[in-house]
Amino acid sequence: MKRIFAMLAVLGAAALVVAGCGSSGDSSTGSESPYGSSDTTAATTSPESAGAVVSAATTKLGKVIVDSKGLTLYDFHKDKGTTSSCYGGCAQVWPPLLSEGPPRAGEGADASKLGTTKRKDGTVQVTYAGHPLYTYVEDTKPGETNGNDFSSFGAQWYALEPSGEEPAD
Repeated sequence: MKRIFAMLAVLGAAALVVAGCGSSGDSSTGSESPYGSSDTTAATTSPESAGAVVSAATTKLGKVIVDSKGLTLYDFHKDKGTTSSCYGGCAQVWPPLLSEGPPRAGEGADASKLGTTKRKDGTVQVTYAGHPLYTYVEDTKPGETNGNDFSSFGAQWYALEPSGEEPAD
């Protein structure tokens, strides 16, 4: 019984910590750009504030943008501007690229095209050239592009080139 009570106390404390980590809703930090908000302040070195890294890599489609694991990043034609339309089951198949700090451009990516958008659940999703970014669960190795030109959850999905354009195939 003591063990169950201790476990419940730990879970309750963890819930309070998570609730305390939410955003204040003040969007005055950072500046607006055509590609969503962009915070130009330096990120600290703690893992909680490390921003997601977007780079470019060569695939069978040519150069496309990828996450820090080398997985292809996609845009979703159902999204409206920088507002994501992918939640629930969609986000399980097409996980959004989230960031707990300002996103950073790695090799081959254009830092001026990076931005962020706040999702309905309060998390911050990385955008590139105004497109919210997602990975695809069927891409399990760097360089795979299984989600390109794929229709799922009511619209098409495409990889993005470092220019912010979709590849010609």
